[in-house]
Amino acid sequence: MALCFAVFVVNVSTTIVNIALPTLVGELGATTRHLLWIVDAFNLAFAALVLAGGSLSDRFGRKPFLVLGLVVFLIASLAGAWSQSSGVLIAWRAVAGAAAAVVYPVTLSILTNVFTERSERVKAISIWGAATGISVAVGPVVGGALVESFWWGSILVFNGAAAALTVVLTLRFVPNSKDPATPPLDFVGLALSTLALGALVYTIIEAPDRGWSSKPTILGFVSAAVILGVFVVQEARVAHPMLDVRLFTNLRFTAASGAVTSAFFALFGFIFLVTQYFQSVRGYGAFETGIRMLPVAGSIAVASLIGTRLAVVIGSKLVVAFGLVSLSVAFGWASTVDVGTSYPEIVGQMLFLGAGLGLTNTPATEAIMGVVSPEKAGMGSAVNDATREIGGTLGVAVIGSVALSVYRDGLHGAPLPEQLMDPARDSVGAALAASQHAAASLGDAGARAAAQLTDLARTSFVDGFTTGCVVAAVVTAVAAVLTLIYLPAHPDSADLESNGASDRRDATVDTR
Repeated sequence: MALCFAVFVVNVSTTIVNIALPTLVGELGATTRHLLWIVDAFNLAFAALVLAGGSLSDRFGRKPFLVLGLVVFLIASLAGAWSQSSGVLIAWRAVAGAAAAVVYPVTLSILTNVFTERSERVKAISIWGAATGISVAVGPVVGGALVESFWWGSILVFNGAAAALTVVLTLRFVPNSKDPATPPLDFVGLALSTLALGALVYTIIEAPDRGWSSKPTILGFVSAAVILGVFVVQEARVAHPMLDVRLFTNLRFTAASGAVTSAFFALFGFIFLVTQYFQSVRGYGAFETGIRMLPVAGSIAVASLIGTRLAVVIGSKLVVAFGLVSLSVAFGWASTVDVGTSYPEIVGQMLFLGAGLGLTNTPATEAIMGVVSPEKAGMGSAVNDATREIGGTLGVAVIGSVALSVYRDGLHGAPLPEQLMDPARDSVGAALAASQHAAASLGDAGARAAAQLTDLARTSFVDGFTTGCVVAAVVTAVAAVLTLIYLPAHPDSADLESNGASDRRDATVDTR
């Protein structure tokens, strides 16, 4: 239960912040670029440091690292709650992401060490995955209620309170474990992995503003590729690597990692846009939006519970591929949404989305963790989490960028005053705010212009939203085909041997 609470704390931090994005446009004057960074500063720090977090916990003890990460997360959440500007909030979100990079891989590595037999591990990972669905449900609902009842910072206070409770549960119930070999720390690998992932994710986040073909963007991608190449060479030749790159020669490990990356690419991009669709286009409040997100959360939880069990019976290949196909159906259907689409139709899309994520994420995670030995579980979990965060960050950056470009194209050439069009180009929320100001201060002419801008902004945003859904559908469809080709249905004997027999236990597990 304590490990599920830790997973909940990290996952709810993203979903609960998304629900407040339209509010931050008015409260902090956030532009679309600021909103991208408020979401992705967390992802950037997480992705850049997660390999280091998983590897260090293997060496120095998983329970102490879990407590440390939760305490830092608590501090960052409470400090961020009283941010007076987008820049300060972005900084504290980055600190929270660094803490999450310690917390998240440790939960899965402890779980793998406690449940060493595959049947037990399957059940545990199912529950671990269901915690994601619960966080998707609780985040928007609780976040919406808090934003409407108090102020936007109360959502981060909630995050801090959840982290504090998890610290207590961890100290009381979670056993400690570490790699019994305690190999020397690979400082060079640690530095290179952080630089490579940091450069890649930073370049992705900034690309929409700089331009995907601009010199800084190209230089960023080249730099990340070079550093990553040096990292691979370094890890292949050292005696005690931070990341055993030979794991990627195992198709079960690599194909499952690719499936997770694709699924979270689509999910994060969709959540970034759909919360704005509900609030800025449909006019729902934050709490109403949270309630309307419940179908996707419930279906994630249910599919997570059955996904890994189905994988044991019929094989990971079919279950993960079917999950990705379900995601493609969801996003393809969502691409038909317009300003007046009925909510029951959107519920159908969400059910396909949640079921697809649950059937993809937990079986793929079980496949990844089934390849690594228990003493290296932190490293395996960190790779799983890195693919998840890189996929999610790519999703927000790419799908968000595509949607923003289509939105701005829709505004181009509108016969409206520049004093209205200039802020409207930043985001649909800014367009609605400009419309309200014009209607209140510019008389009848301002009211007519405001009505025109409101209709145009909402229609243009929906065009961007549906285009983003097409991108997500294509990515998950391609991933489904690749999964059918490359992901083995079941672990082979070498995987089972490396992961340990059912009676194998980590020699350092205790109850401290």
